[in-house]
Amino acid sequence: MSYVLGLKCKECGHRTTATPVHVCEQCFGPYEVEYDYAAMKGKVTRESIQSGPHSLWRYQDLLPVSKPVTGFHSGMTPLRRADRLAKELGCRELWIKDDSCNYPTYSYKERVVSVAISKAVEFGFDTVGCASTGNLANSTAAHAAIAGIKCYVMIPHDLETGKVLGSLVFGPQMVRIKGNYDDVNRLCTEVADKYGWAIINVNLRPYYTEGAKTFGFEIAEQLGWKLPQHTISPVAGGTILPKILKGYQEFIELGIVEDNKPRLYAAQAAGCNPVVKAIHAGNDIIEPQKPHTIAKSIAIGNPADGYYVWHGIKDSNGWGESATDEEIVDAIKLLARTEGIWTEPAGGTTLACAIKLINSGRIPKDESICICITGNGLKTVEVVQDSLPYPRAINATLGEFDALLSEASQAGVNGISKRALVAAR
Repeated sequence: MSYVLGLKCKECGHRTTATPVHVCEQCFGPYEVEYDYAAMKGKVTRESIQSGPHSLWRYQDLLPVSKPVTGFHSGMTPLRRADRLAKELGCRELWIKDDSCNYPTYSYKERVVSVAISKAVEFGFDTVGCASTGNLANSTAAHAAIAGIKCYVMIPHDLETGKVLGSLVFGPQMVRIKGNYDDVNRLCTEVADKYGWAIINVNLRPYYTEGAKTFGFEIAEQLGWKLPQHTISPVAGGTILPKILKGYQEFIELGIVEDNKPRLYAAQAAGCNPVVKAIHAGNDIIEPQKPHTIAKSIAIGNPADGYYVWHGIKDSNGWGESATDEEIVDAIKLLARTEGIWTEPAGGTTLACAIKLINSGRIPKDESICICITGNGLKTVEVVQDSLPYPRAINATLGEFDALLSEASQAGVNGISKRALVAAR
């Protein structure tokens, strides 16, 4: 059964039916899906969840969809205990929630898109679209193909090649727009109004954002129905962090987990950090920025839900940090070297900021920590290609191999000498 009551404005509390609207007609605040938690109690339980499918739809009772049409293999990504990384950082209990392997396009966006496209079909739309910095475009194109509906993806003109091709392969109509994400998003709002399409992160935003709760649900379930004391999440448009917190709170409300007062932390690139600047300033005024960072997937200078990120951080007694491009690349390589996870710059940002939070003492080293990795590095090879030693070729002779090993041994740098391996390109 559906436990959805309708939509409720997050600002004035005005209620309306569950329709494809996202802005309150009373105060122009954003709508959010409202549920009947009293009716859920005793029915939505650990046991009912565990009896569900091995996908994000095991949490369907807590999502605003009656009949899913896609996402049947999305979600339930690994929660990995990162002992080698923890040792390097001096932490007792460190976890990586790894959506870099989320099916089918390897990012957390599978969660929000599965819910939004299923809801679009439920509403009767035959065309979906999105404004995206890359991962959302990939996921929207893929899930629209699975659902068999028309798709338009609108992106900034300068995205990484891997992310452009990662959408085009699924056959959408792609529109590259000269400008940054905020320019793209403004156009998408106009398109939704004029053509009546389901732009999943515009007029379907109340339903789209609910999919992000499954990230938090899975962390709690995979920890054995416990919440980590500290959760660090990247912040772009501001969808995921408040919804992780909402997911934790819903589980607490339903008695599925105990309330250990979990704290949430925002991670942003130094070249686009409007929310973190507001956190450090101690006020909830999110001043827009022009992005300038390698972390393009989170380079949103005017985040739609930045205000709610700020309040989620404040309400949970968390904090926020920023990372330079150099720190982001170093963190990408550290995560790959210690845990075998290749993340995109958003994940590098999250780890780099987590390191700062741990080293500053804001996150105690002896408490449970979860770092959110939301995308795959295979889409953004440009970010690391100039910082990794490229091997020179040798002839297929044992003599040349022995000489290479000798050079590496003499250099004594991780057993491999940059001089021995690198040749002129």
